[in-house]
Amino acid sequence: MRLPEIERGDTFRSKTLIRLISRMSGMRLPDAARVAFYDRDFAGPALGAWTHHTMRGPSEWSVSERELMAAMVASWNSCPFCVGAHKSIAVIGMDEDTVQACLTDYRTAPISERLRAALMFLETLTVRPDELTAASAERALAAGVTIEGLSDAAAVCAIFNVITRYANALDFTIPTDDDFAKSARMLLKRGYQ
Repeated sequence: MRLPEIERGDTFRSKTLIRLISRMSGMRLPDAARVAFYDRDFAGPALGAWTHHTMRGPSEWSVSERELMAAMVASWNSCPFCVGAHKSIAVIGMDEDTVQACLTDYRTAPISERLRAALMFLETLTVRPDELTAASAERALAAGVTIEGLSDAAAVCAIFNVITRYANALDFTIPTDDDFAKSARMLLKRGYQ
């Protein structure tokens, strides 16, 4: 259910920002940003800072790998908005065919065993969390994922398990591929804060 306040803004400041950013970018401001403007306590500074740190902070995973992880979590949660948004960012630093192959079936995609093991861990964490065991982590570690890398991947998973659910609950509008690409360049440059 989309609240009218999310679409247009609920304060003079948010209404003005939505209009200004949409006009300057030449595209409709994505709903993820609209939600951040609407509910500053939930989707504003705290979630933005956590997301920014996880997606752009120091990590053994590249930005593109973390964006691919976000797109995969979105895929497992059937969130077309987040799949499109994070796929568009991942392809800036990764081969588009590789990203699409992962979204089709990461088990057969041309990626490193380390990344494949991390995605296997994240899939279990997202889809079948009751099946996640120490053995799940040990398999990822045996494939070359470090403890820090597994922790970073789990943080991506946690954030996007929250974000994909509110994107679906609020029925985010799905932008065109061109608008996803424009947003991707802005998010890559600006980050999540």
